[in-house]
Amino acid sequence: MANKPDGASARGAWRAARLALVLGLAGAPAAHAIEWRVEPSVRATATYTDNVRQSASNTQDALILSATPSVMLRSEGSRRLQASLQYGFTGVSRFGGDSSDNLYHMLNALGKAELVKDFLYVDGAAHISQELISILGSPADATTNNSNRTTVGTYSISPYVQHRLGTFAIAQARYTASGAMFQNNVAANSSINAFTASLLSGTRFNDLSWGLNYSLRKAQNRNAADTTLESANVTAGYALSSHFRVFGMVGQDWNDYLSTTGTSGSFYSAGVGWSPTRRTSIEASAGERYFGRTFSLAATHRTRMSRWNASYSENVSDITQQFLAQSSRIFWLCGANLNLVETADLTNPAPGSCIGPISAGQLATAYSSLGVSTSDLIAAGLLNIATTSGIYVIKNARAGVSWDVGRLSYGLVLTDTRRLYQALAGAEDRVQAVIGSVSYRLSAQTTATGGLSLTRNTADALVTGGAPRQDDILSVSLGLNRRFDDKLDGALIFRHTHRDSNLASATYDENALTALVNMRF
Repeated sequence: MANKPDGASARGAWRAARLALVLGLAGAPAAHAIEWRVEPSVRATATYTDNVRQSASNTQDALILSATPSVMLRSEGSRRLQASLQYGFTGVSRFGGDSSDNLYHMLNALGKAELVKDFLYVDGAAHISQELISILGSPADATTNNSNRTTVGTYSISPYVQHRLGTFAIAQARYTASGAMFQNNVAANSSINAFTASLLSGTRFNDLSWGLNYSLRKAQNRNAADTTLESANVTAGYALSSHFRVFGMVGQDWNDYLSTTGTSGSFYSAGVGWSPTRRTSIEASAGERYFGRTFSLAATHRTRMSRWNASYSENVSDITQQFLAQSSRIFWLCGANLNLVETADLTNPAPGSCIGPISAGQLATAYSSLGVSTSDLIAAGLLNIATTSGIYVIKNARAGVSWDVGRLSYGLVLTDTRRLYQALAGAEDRVQAVIGSVSYRLSAQTTATGGLSLTRNTADALVTGGAPRQDDILSVSLGLNRRFDDKLDGALIFRHTHRDSNLASATYDENALTALVNMRF
């Protein structure tokens, strides 16, 4: 039986996809050097698993075959235009277990155009993917087990003007129409109208920086209460030296959403930034908002062989905002060992050795058939995004380090994500993880990889609607990646997963072996 987006999801996302492409075509006349590149590809996988349902008692083995033809249309050669439309579908046949067949659609469309030079711009995006429903269900991707996956469509169109007021300031005003649609009503479909405006200090100001910012976001939610998030703030910063600066912010929130506590109030924060060398940067701040004390951190450090980073952030969000933020992220699979690399735009970080662009939703849909491990997804912050309802305060912490020593690369990542639901008296779910990874380049074309992750998923009684839940998931993977030529690569991956839960029926073990091949034309 086919599994595909419901009518509203498909219509909304496809409409935005067409718009994203039209944006590119609209900018084409002004960009004489523009070229359009068509890149067809096909991916095939075969997976054997000894527990296709990730079940404690009803363990069944299965052979899962899948094929994913896709095509990408991408612009090249223009600074004023970037556009990419990628569509594909994955056909899945499972032999054993429930012996089911499925068809999954994937869409990843992005468009950015400068319509009037240095003044009028427009961005557009649309995505269709299969996303995680609950952190307490099966963590498998949709090709293995779709019991905990749902089709999600997101779209956005955002025209904006930006004008430089001499050397005094830069002004910007942006309107965004966006939304998210969820199959089988696993979350409330949302239609969002948002407006932001800012006035930021220009080049006239050397040591001093300042900004005025305003944002308004109104969401209409099907079968759920509408929400309004409105905020204004003033920022200021001063460089005390070439290596040290201080900064601060004061503002006001005027919000309207279901909550057991207050939703509005004044806020402030103050912080410091320190950059002793080009390879080291640290920014930290503390303050207070209507939901309590707030903190932030962003730190990076590089040496010749290592990279260190740490971050912490807090914000008010909902599932639509979270998926829209995820859908704008762009990834590539690079090198013989298919390293996961994120970029800020559609520019290939290493032409000829990187496959992509790949949307975050595409990774979450079929990560195993792409040769990506759960460790990679956790490290990128993609595995713990599960559908839910209502406004929540989301707190994200991350720390990581990686080393490159000759042919050997290895790393360690720690993550902690909490969502505190404002309509449920601060009830929360939480995902904590420790991830280790290693790769060794056996030759110019062949790389051996390994991964080890331990993830703890928790949800209190108000979130589960019953007893509190805690799951500990141990995942071990071993792989061999081979690049046969510039257009053909493959991998062989073994994974073992063990989940230990305080709910006895949720404890299980699974072993899986996946062979995959990617062909580009």
